[in-house]
Amino acid sequence: MKNTSYKVHVQKTVQEEVDSVNIEQGAMLVTDSALFMGFNDEQVKVFPPKSNKMGLGWARYDDTQYTTLNPFTLQPTIEVVLPNNAGNKIETNLNAGISYYDGISKKVQAENIGDVYVMTIVFKAIATNSSDCWIDMYLENAGVSQYERLGETFYIQKGNSVEVKFHQVFQYYSDLDFITNGSQWKMTSNKNIQIYDIIYFIQRTNNNAI
Repeated sequence: MKNTSYKVHVQKTVQEEVDSVNIEQGAMLVTDSALFMGFNDEQVKVFPPKSNKMGLGWARYDDTQYTTLNPFTLQPTIEVVLPNNAGNKIETNLNAGISYYDGISKKVQAENIGDVYVMTIVFKAIATNSSDCWIDMYLENAGVSQYERLGETFYIQKGNSVEVKFHQVFQYYSDLDFITNGSQWKMTSNKNIQIYDIIYFIQRTNNNAI
């Protein structure tokens, strides 16, 4: 491996100067606490990142209310919020100033406008009559953004009173509407269906504040 022949000029300065100038492409400014570089007419903070591990993290939220012995019943054509009280949760690797989900309001939450998240939803279901039986699930926002376009239709095909396991992965970004109102996963079905053992796993894959 050979060394590059290019030399980069790094200018020692203070934060006030960094905030008041446009750094030229490839040039660098260093303060006592950070290193900045000019790239595509923007000032990029190279080191250190604004938050731990670049603010990327994950969390898991398990519902403890509805189990095999106490399932939640979907009734035909009635829209409901997918229940998850987050009775058990793991947030040690969140790396965020908020929770990704609130078990009280049943709302999925985001920290910054432009963040990107990947959310896995797991649950089990049983239908007494599984003939042509389906569940529609979609993300609904309290504001004007059409997050309900993010959804899935699940079909129960194993047979009557046979447990079916669902595992679905969704990707979404957060706008101002999402930040302000949060979003809820909602469901409708065409028959009586019991669901239980609901788990949310949410991972932030882009922190737009960085």
